[in-house]
Amino acid sequence: MEINGEQVTEIKTYAELNLSPAIQKAIEKKGYVQATPVQSGAIPYFMAWKDVIAKAPTGTGKTFAFGIPMVEHIDPAAQEVQALVLAPTRELAVQIQEELRDLCEFKEGVRSVCLYGGAPIDKQIATLKKRPQIVVATPGRLMDHMKRRTVRLDKVETVVLDEADRMLDMGFVRDVTRILDQLKHRKNMGMFSATISREVMDISWVYQRDPVEITVRPVEESKPDITQYRIDLNGREQKLDTIAALITHGEYERAIAFCNTKNMTDRLAGLLNMRGISCAAIHGDIPQKIREKTLEKFKKGGIRVLVATDVAARGLDIDDVDAVFNYDVPDELENYTHRIGRTGRAKRHGVAYTFIATISEGLRMDDIIRNTRSEVQRLKYDKDGCLMLVEP
Repeated sequence: MEINGEQVTEIKTYAELNLSPAIQKAIEKKGYVQATPVQSGAIPYFMAWKDVIAKAPTGTGKTFAFGIPMVEHIDPAAQEVQALVLAPTRELAVQIQEELRDLCEFKEGVRSVCLYGGAPIDKQIATLKKRPQIVVATPGRLMDHMKRRTVRLDKVETVVLDEADRMLDMGFVRDVTRILDQLKHRKNMGMFSATISREVMDISWVYQRDPVEITVRPVEESKPDITQYRIDLNGREQKLDTIAALITHGEYERAIAFCNTKNMTDRLAGLLNMRGISCAAIHGDIPQKIREKTLEKFKKGGIRVLVATDVAARGLDIDDVDAVFNYDVPDELENYTHRIGRTGRAKRHGVAYTFIATISEGLRMDDIIRNTRSEVQRLKYDKDGCLMLVEP
């Protein structure tokens, strides 16, 4: 890990971070002892009200890195919004609120609300009337509430942009800057991301004051333990048989398969269900309530395979996904990293398979391997129909 360009090797336990008994108890209940590098780096500065810009791989505990000091700073007796988290997708916003709720379990009087599009705004307004101190929101829906004057942000002291690169890439720059301009009493700001783009740096330059820069590189111990395979097939028709065989014979209890289109996502989910593999699809056209129920069922083990488009690649925070399948090779290099990052979390071993059925898919995969410098092992069917490792 680097802090302001200097290498730092010290990783702390949560007990060494001078946390309140309520927060320490919440962390212990989750079974965590050792803070991750990004948490060790960010928490002390955030606690001291410093601005922070942190770059860390997916699955390295960024939510707790800003969530712990954020909850510590909340005054439960106050009835104004004191902290704001902006997230690019509904799924990520919901996940963040769930983690913050866990942190608040033993800190009485701290309330939070999650504001996102695709859900009834009246229910959100009713929750806002209960005077939450923490708001987690997508930029578009938060702007709706600001226009309706159903939320006030003039007392916000801490603001965080989570997955900042993705949020700005999705075209939320104008909404984000309008929201930030309303935070007249802001004491500190955090920007957390897997990559730091030019747009992220522009926002930092305008809105942050001497930010502490924290970089956790994938080559460190925090890098997820993921074995990566590419499977070269003779045609798309082989993909279904291959994924079904791998799920069944690999005895994967919880897996995610990624497709590039909503249509293919629905189709694959249906075909796997027909083969007796419990499965459900999640993508942008599915109503939010159904998506949330599907995710909850998947977390509890009621669904073995979740088939998703890249809308779900960033928001999911599920620690025990056994395997990820790239049924389609992603169109964007960055999506590959976020897809496979759904497995190998919380120091567990994970495995990722990418299916190659066409020349164009092979070229895209070659580009991904070259640019991510990933170690990807090659599998191919032999003449007897068994998958075999191809020696480099």
